[in-house]
Amino acid sequence: MKPAASIGAGVAIFASLVAIFISTRDRREPEAPVAAPVAAPAPAPAARKAEPPPAPAAEPAAPRAAAPRKTAPEPAPVVEAAPTLATLTLETDVPGASVFIDRQFVGNTPLTLDKLAPGSKRLQLTATGFDSVQKTVDLVAGPNAITVRIKEVSLNAKVPVVHKHGMGSCNGTLSATVDGLKYETDNKGDAFTLTYAQAEQFAVDYLQKNLRVKQRGGKTWNFTDKNDNADALFVFHREVEAARKKLAEGYTPVR
Repeated sequence: MKPAASIGAGVAIFASLVAIFISTRDRREPEAPVAAPVAAPAPAPAARKAEPPPAPAAEPAAPRAAAPRKTAPEPAPVVEAAPTLATLTLETDVPGASVFIDRQFVGNTPLTLDKLAPGSKRLQLTATGFDSVQKTVDLVAGPNAITVRIKEVSLNAKVPVVHKHGMGSCNGTLSATVDGLKYETDNKGDAFTLTYAQAEQFAVDYLQKNLRVKQRGGKTWNFTDKNDNADALFVFHREVEAARKKLAEGYTPVR
């Protein structure tokens, strides 16, 4: 049968071609193998510095004694400075009296003043119905306390006189205190001491230049002045009468 023979011949030819192809491939030069990537050489390790030999271990230090605890110093005592100004506490037996220091009004009693300069001060007190009281006070640095009595009376008056006798005269001194009158003279028979209650008359006649003292139920004395006027006799009489009036009003006598 012809068709089968043709097929067989074709297969034989194909097989021959395949064999030729394979033999031809085997005769080719072998491909060079692909070189594997070469890794970069690792850097050489740096040379290590020689370490110094370890220091010998120090011997343990002996324990230190505990330092004593410091105590805070006690504060120094505060020394107060000596006062340089004066303080004045002023009281009177008449409340509300006006007070003047060196002619300057400073208030009414009872009164306390501070920041005053120490030293001598002229003090004056006035109250309605009473005589003015004037006195000098010495203030010291620091506190000062003064009590002034407005309702008190003091008297120490003197006047040189001539005692007129029935015949002749004698010289002496007539004085007055809150206790009474006193006449002192070298003529002992004319000298006297009288309380105001014992004086029945005590009067001055300026024109006659005469001051008369009469003892109650007793003797009479007439005094004059060596001067041409009776001014000294008049002033003496006025001071005595002012004191006697205050004593009669209940003022406290100051002896």
